[in-house]
Amino acid sequence: MKIILLGAPGSGKGTMAQRLTSELDIPQISTGDIFRKNLKEETPLGLQIKDILEGGGLVPDEITIAIVKNRLAEEDCSNGYILDGFPRSIAQAEALDAFQKIDCAINLDVDNQTIVSRLSGRRFCPDCSGTFHISSLQDPTVCPVCGGKLIVRKDDREETVLERLRVYETTTLPLIEYYKAQGKLVTVNGTGGIDVVYRRILDVLHK
Repeated sequence: MKIILLGAPGSGKGTMAQRLTSELDIPQISTGDIFRKNLKEETPLGLQIKDILEGGGLVPDEITIAIVKNRLAEEDCSNGYILDGFPRSIAQAEALDAFQKIDCAINLDVDNQTIVSRLSGRRFCPDCSGTFHISSLQDPTVCPVCGGKLIVRKDDREETVLERLRVYETTTLPLIEYYKAQGKLVTVNGTGGIDVVYRRILDVLHK
C-alpha cells in the first residue's frame, strides 16, 4: 500500500508513520530524515543543502522531488511505503503523480490550539537527545532520563509554531482538496491519545 500522511506540524504524522511501518511492513519515507542524514554525513547532497539553508533559502522542489523519486525506486519500496513530509505543495504532488500512483492520503485533522499546545510544550535534552512534554514532567527544566538541562528548541517556540502553521495553511493545506478531488483522501480525527488515533487510522485502512 502506498500512503501519504498529511497534517499540520505537530499533528502526529511521524509517530503514526513509525507505527504503521511496523504494522504494514513497509518503509517510512521522510524527506526531513533524508536531508538530516545527508547533512550529518556531509555527502555532496548534504553540502549542497547546507549551502542553501545557510543562505536562508529553501531546498528547491527539483532537489526534493529527485530525492524522493530515487528513494521510492529502491527495493524496499516495492510493496508500498508511507510518505511523511512529502508532498508539501501542489507542484510536488503533481510531480509525484508523474512517477508514482498512491493508494490513499490520510489527513490527520488537529485544531491549531491543540497543535500549539503540543509543540510549545515540548522540551529537548541536548545531552541525551530526548524529547519530552511538560505535561509528563515533574520539573520542566530537568531531563528525567539523564538529569541534563532541558531546553526549548527554536522550532518549538510559540511564535515559530504559529509561523509554521501559517506556511502550512498557504502551501500544504491545498493538498487536502487535491487528493479529495482524486477520491483518495481520508480524514482522521488526530485529537486524542496515540493509541486512539492509531486505531482510527487502522480502521480506515481496513475499510
